[in-house]
Amino acid sequence: MSLLKQTIAAILPLDNEAAWAADARLNSLTKPPGSLGHLEELVRRYAAIRHDESVKSGRGAIAVFVADHGVAEEGVSAFPQAVTAEMLRNIAAGGAAISVLARRFGYSLKVVDVGVKVDTSAKPLSGVTYRRIGAGTRNLLDGPAMTPDQTSRALEVGIEIARELSDSGATLIGIGEMGIANSTPAAALLCALTGIAPESIVGRGTGLDDAGVRRKIEVVTRALEIHRDALASGESMLAALGGFEIAAMAGVCLGGAASKVPVVVDGFIATAAAAVAAKIHRRLFDHLFFSHRSAEGGHALALEHFKLRPILDLGLRLGEGTGAALAMNVIESALDLLNNMATFESAEVSGKVR
Repeated sequence: MSLLKQTIAAILPLDNEAAWAADARLNSLTKPPGSLGHLEELVRRYAAIRHDESVKSGRGAIAVFVADHGVAEEGVSAFPQAVTAEMLRNIAAGGAAISVLARRFGYSLKVVDVGVKVDTSAKPLSGVTYRRIGAGTRNLLDGPAMTPDQTSRALEVGIEIARELSDSGATLIGIGEMGIANSTPAAALLCALTGIAPESIVGRGTGLDDAGVRRKIEVVTRALEIHRDALASGESMLAALGGFEIAAMAGVCLGGAASKVPVVVDGFIATAAAAVAAKIHRRLFDHLFFSHRSAEGGHALALEHFKLRPILDLGLRLGEGTGAALAMNVIESALDLLNNMATFESAEVSGKVR
């Protein structure tokens, strides 16, 4: 049995008893019932995903996957493809936004090259893990972006990274990405999964002008037409339209669920990865937190389609896992309240009049 099939088979339903135990603890705290709002739902879901009635938090980790895309040659990004390798160096060196946030919150940061066009593995960059599938994907207008073998390998890389982080003590994993032109395959995947028109899903990405957005919409529309016979399954959809980093993030979503570790999904591109993972395992959304409502393209429409409630809405559209890191801190704050607030009994505070 392949690693992917083993992982899917290992994903268990949520533990409702753990959620009920967390709810009982919440209702015993010195506060009006339900007064912590959505924070209380985060606690209950965390307990259910972890299968842990004690609802203890451990360490947080961020996995950022970096890769290039052949569709960049269609002029769908405002930045040159060389920026992918340059940002790989910047993230690893600690100068990117996600590097700052990971340090700020004390999260381990795993930066994974799964297919940057410029191969730096001969002289490895400090802080980069090399799990390269290839030197970028094929242009999805010329054929499938990835072969079936590449797709399986990229999914398994994500599963392996999730396992490694879980084994090292992570109890919350955030996913993010970097890759010039990757909002184009992400938009195509979300269109395929939701049925929403490209005109409503495609956004400006790194800052396209109006003409660039029109060109990007045309590319996504053509890609969906070219690959319409390959959109039946999550794996075939990924191969046709996706990218190495998108598939790897989907793998983390599956691997985290199998390890009972909640995965916190970043923005537009990470949501496309999570949605494909949910196509592979239909109850997977139960095991994920969605960090924020991105300002990119039709992210809000996609979240609404899947009936997903994001934790934050800050107008972010940076990627890298920045929204995931901020939302992880909110989840950890909710867990701290659960575990460190006094109860009515311990504080000798009178409870609600019955």
